[in-house]
Amino acid sequence: MSDAAENGIQARIRAMDERVQGLRDNDMYFYNKPVSELKGSAEVVIDGRTMLMLASYGYLGLLGHARINAAAAGALQKYGSGTHGVRLLAGTLDLHLELERTIAEFKHSEDAVTFSSGYVTNLAAISSMVGRHDVVFCDKYDHASIVDGCLLSGAEMKRFRHNDMEHLETLLRRYADRSTKLVVVDAVFSMDGDIIDLPRTAELCQKYGAQLMMDEAHSVGVLGESGHGVEEHFGMQDCVDVKMGTLSKTIPSVGGYIAGSRGLINLMKHAARGFIFSAAIPPAQAAAAKVAFEVILDEPARVGRVQRNAAQFMDGLKRAGFDTMQSETAIVPVLCGSDEKAYELVRLCQREDIFVLPVVSPAVPEGMARLRATVTAGHSAAQIERALDVLQKAGKQVGLI
Repeated sequence: MSDAAENGIQARIRAMDERVQGLRDNDMYFYNKPVSELKGSAEVVIDGRTMLMLASYGYLGLLGHARINAAAAGALQKYGSGTHGVRLLAGTLDLHLELERTIAEFKHSEDAVTFSSGYVTNLAAISSMVGRHDVVFCDKYDHASIVDGCLLSGAEMKRFRHNDMEHLETLLRRYADRSTKLVVVDAVFSMDGDIIDLPRTAELCQKYGAQLMMDEAHSVGVLGESGHGVEEHFGMQDCVDVKMGTLSKTIPSVGGYIAGSRGLINLMKHAARGFIFSAAIPPAQAAAAKVAFEVILDEPARVGRVQRNAAQFMDGLKRAGFDTMQSETAIVPVLCGSDEKAYELVRLCQREDIFVLPVVSPAVPEGMARLRATVTAGHSAAQIERALDVLQKAGKQVGLI
């Protein structure tokens, strides 16, 4: 390694050390805190304190569900803690196939395939579908894993303004002569909580001959009357060609999936590097994920509960004078503006045992720092009101409201 390369790496290390240490010195470092106990699906114990959890992606409150835990324990007992390797060679269990059939049925698709993480799923799927002579279109606010998948593919990447269908059409028209076009969008955007304009996106894809890939990491269990996701939310079906989701948010396990046609899944199983060269999902996690989908169907009241809780929380914040941006879901941003105000608001909330976290630059643009609060079906109305009281007092102290 050259001295210049080594010095450049060391400079990056020093810069990060200084930034983190500066936050620690000012009592504003809130990340990577170890949780020692889960008390139900809405409270956690951190540093010996019971705190109300407003940073969970477990939207339906399924973490710790007795039926899911029993399935995981049974799989561990039957199969052990892992598999014999990668899925293609020695790592596929009958349990993996059962999980994939369950996912396919849930997403109204012919077939499905699972990967070791949601991040790997987007990298593997996008890079196996498009290549050097193709073009892929992404929303400006798409998740980092989508962006990285597009870059890894080598395809020409064009990003359109957030949820701006006129801009998307302009780009699709410009590249209308390309034989292979892929549009990749989030169903629910993870930093803002708003929903993609699926009807118009699907219409444009059909008009210009583009395939549509939808990342449903934050929409399964949250959108639609029965939690099936963005297509159900809009009363549409079979308009998404590639249905991606995670197994680590609403589904309390680990991994990711692609659902679609049998031909698409066959391609994934034989061309997607993230499938071919990654170890299989452990048996306990596969069993937990399978049963979690079944619980969503068997306990539909959870879906209505998270939607009502999100509405209660968002309405309360707006009445207090907070800016929740364009959120329509259980992801509720509280716009703070500067990084410093976001850190201070979080510090005041955590002192009152409300566990919420700041999102600051470069994760969001400078001047757009926020709290990214999430509510779940596991929260009670009283807990949400308590969180609103704390946030209102802290917001006044910081000068946000």
